[in-house]
Amino acid sequence: MNFLRGVMGGPSAGPQPSGAETIQKLCDRVASSTLLDDRRDAVRALKSLSKKYRLEVGIQAMEHLVRVLQTDRSDSEIIGYALDTLYNVISNDLEEEEQDDSEEENSPKQVDDLGSQFTEIFIKQQENVTLLLTLVEEFDFHVRWPGVKLLTSLLKQQGPQVQQIILVSPMGVSRLMDLLADSREVIRNDGVLLLQQLTKSNAAIQKIVAFENAFERLLDIITEEGNSDGGIVVEDCLLLLQNLLKNNNSNQNFFKEGSYIQRMKPWFEVGDDNCGWSAQKVTNLHLMLQLVRVLVSPTNPPGATSSCQKAMFHCGLLQQLCTILMATGVPADILTETINTVSEVIRGCQMNQDYFASVNAPSNPPRPAIVVLLMSMVNERQPFVLRCAVLYCFQCFLYKNQKGQGEIVSTLLPSTIDATGNSVSAGQLLCGGLFSTDSLSNWCAAVALAHALQENATLKEQLLRVQLATSIGNPPVSLLQQCTNILSQGSKVQTRVGLLMLLCTWLSNCSIAVTHFLHNPANIPFLTGQIAENLGEEEQLVQGLCALLLGISIYYNDNSLENYRKEKLKQLIEKRIGRENFIEKLGFISKHELYSRAAQKPQPSFSSPDHMMFDHEFTKLVKELEGVISKAIYKSSEEDKKEEEVKKTLEQHDNIVTHYKKVIREQDQELEELKQQVNTLKSQNEQLQTTVTQQVSQIQQHKDQYNLLKVQLGKDNQHHNSHSDTVQMNGIQVEEVSKLKEELEEWKNKHELLQGQLREKDSLIEKLKPSQLETGTEQSSQMSKSSGLEHNNELQKELEMLRTQIQLQSAEIAKLQAENQKLQVMNTSTDPALGDSSATAAKNLELEGRLVQEVKDLKNEVKALSEEKASLKQHLDSSNSTVAILQDEKSKLQQEVAESKKEQDDLLVLLADQDQKLSALKNKLKDLGVPVEDEDDIESGDQADEDEDGDEEEQD
Repeated sequence: MNFLRGVMGGPSAGPQPSGAETIQKLCDRVASSTLLDDRRDAVRALKSLSKKYRLEVGIQAMEHLVRVLQTDRSDSEIIGYALDTLYNVISNDLEEEEQDDSEEENSPKQVDDLGSQFTEIFIKQQENVTLLLTLVEEFDFHVRWPGVKLLTSLLKQQGPQVQQIILVSPMGVSRLMDLLADSREVIRNDGVLLLQQLTKSNAAIQKIVAFENAFERLLDIITEEGNSDGGIVVEDCLLLLQNLLKNNNSNQNFFKEGSYIQRMKPWFEVGDDNCGWSAQKVTNLHLMLQLVRVLVSPTNPPGATSSCQKAMFHCGLLQQLCTILMATGVPADILTETINTVSEVIRGCQMNQDYFASVNAPSNPPRPAIVVLLMSMVNERQPFVLRCAVLYCFQCFLYKNQKGQGEIVSTLLPSTIDATGNSVSAGQLLCGGLFSTDSLSNWCAAVALAHALQENATLKEQLLRVQLATSIGNPPVSLLQQCTNILSQGSKVQTRVGLLMLLCTWLSNCSIAVTHFLHNPANIPFLTGQIAENLGEEEQLVQGLCALLLGISIYYNDNSLENYRKEKLKQLIEKRIGRENFIEKLGFISKHELYSRAAQKPQPSFSSPDHMMFDHEFTKLVKELEGVISKAIYKSSEEDKKEEEVKKTLEQHDNIVTHYKKVIREQDQELEELKQQVNTLKSQNEQLQTTVTQQVSQIQQHKDQYNLLKVQLGKDNQHHNSHSDTVQMNGIQVEEVSKLKEELEEWKNKHELLQGQLREKDSLIEKLKPSQLETGTEQSSQMSKSSGLEHNNELQKELEMLRTQIQLQSAEIAKLQAENQKLQVMNTSTDPALGDSSATAAKNLELEGRLVQEVKDLKNEVKALSEEKASLKQHLDSSNSTVAILQDEKSKLQQEVAESKKEQDDLLVLLADQDQKLSALKNKLKDLGVPVEDEDDIESGDQADEDEDGDEEEQD
């Protein structure tokens, strides 16, 4: 401390040294002192001067402070002082607080420049940042906390450069993630702030932080702090979660798959008493809603958004949001953000849209939530942002939701309107807003109704049936007519723009609606008059929309009205407006600044009601139609005809495709049904196989039991005498066996007789084979012969089977005879004193019954053998007939051979006569002096003739 007194000066000192001189002396002391205490005191003094003399300390002391960080790692106190000093020099937070009351306008800019310059100097040596990461790992509070603050300040000043250094540093991000697990809340909270700066606009670091279990830790902190009732720590955690998830599809997928969406549900559990919300709770809940929107944003990939929407429905998050939506006492900005959040959770998801349609407000009687929201939208006393949010919610409810569109339009149709007037419907609210005196209500209702018709030609046709009662005593007019009437009355620009957007959406791709529009003779003159006039900039937008509506009336015109055919409307444009002028007015729409803003995102976000002119979906329609309308204006009638033919062809093609799709769908259904039947039959088959297996096992068990009984019966007969009964039974057995033997002998004789007959037939067929091979002219005879042989072979096979069956029967008979002999032997050797045993008699009766049954079975087999004998006789008869047929064919073939030889002899005779005639004619020609061909030529010609004759004979 003596050193400090000498440097800083005391009461008895002379002239006070300047701040720069003091800082210089302190820096020298840090650099040259060998004692750690002296260096520590000097660094402490630099820390106390760093706030007031920020520039001087930064310039003179930064290098020395970095060296202290490198060399004095063992002393946590001096390291802490050095880190605090560097933080005071680099950070702009302290300077901004001191200059809040300053009147200099350029002070904040100078402060920012100073901090940025010092940061740039510090990170110029990348080792400094790596050293800082190492210090942050220290558990000592006096080292870790200043290190976290300094690193956070560096990221604020030069974020991308510091991020890159940390990213390439080994385990750099992982070291910082350990801060979230620190038990000291100050370090943990500042660690959250550090990770906020670290993850800004860097997808690579965001992924690393997410996979280092950041979601789990942050959600735990939010839960520990009390969810939405927590303090600013919850806000910081939510901001960090937004950094990790926004525009990062990988992290969003990881968040969903980690089941973290389910942990968001408790955030939105609000009580019945919603009065007196703190500002911090409002901020927390606002950030929580924004985090939900990040996961289901329309800018995300459709698949990722859809999966998050489904997860939010299944975990009850959507239901919780709808509870807040219908609750009372919720602050206006929270209610607005909740409406926007519900909008994006249900957008394009049929399941969520159906649930939202079923939500009712807690009123008496209950009203659908959609009706309650629409009442707010068409109420001019409601806040502007709330009305925009309700419109966005209605648009999202109808987005790709044909069912919801039909329900909205049905409330306008005459058959479904509530005649009692007790309850107001969505359609009535839209019509009321469409024709109210508030231009913003007109615009919102027109856009909402246009979304109910988006890409739905059926509803566009149904909406033509809507009739409106304008005043008492006057006939009702159609909704289409009433819209055109309001247009012609010269209302506000916002109202006319909304109605024109509705009409363009209604008429596009709907020829029937175009015909209804053209049927009113005042519409076309009104549109041409609006387009042809030279009006101010405010009216140019209306002129462009009128040109678009007229172009739609031409492009989708089916020429059903003679006075308003496509060609006549084009001629009208050429005469009254001019094609170039028409195209120029049409281009006013896409060139407008508000058009560009609306085309950026689906949510309507306008700074003021006056800027509310275009709808996002309508900008898509303009982009689609602007080019085709420009081409249609310049097309000739022939080209129109060709285009119509192409359209018809395409429609036919689409119908064919639709038909085949329907057929394929039906076939798929049939295929599914057949698959189900196959599966059912498979299961039944498996059950039957199981049953068969069980029955086979049962039969085997019964056989084993039968054999066991036979053995036991033999043993019992050795100890019991049942001579009289057994003799009677064996007598029956002997008689039956003798009969079977006689029948078996008869079968053997018959079998030998059949085999002899078969051998005779075989020899006859073998004799026929050589004669058939000699003739060899017709394939049919060979085929018949081979079939006969095959038939005989089959007969031989059947006879072999018969032989085997007879052998089996003879074996069984021998077996029975052996058993009979055994029984006789046992009966003779038994004791006569035990003949009256009732148990033995019962067993003998049972055995007698079984033997009788076996004899019956043998009789049945003999009967079957007799039937097979009859069938074999039939086969022999058929073989005899086959042999007779073959003999007849042989004789016929022999006759044909003889006739062919006779014909050949006749031909030879004719050829000899012809040769004689030719030689005579040749001699005559020579006598007359006519030149004649040589004999070789004649012979060659004759040889050729003979070859041709031979070919013809072979073909015959």
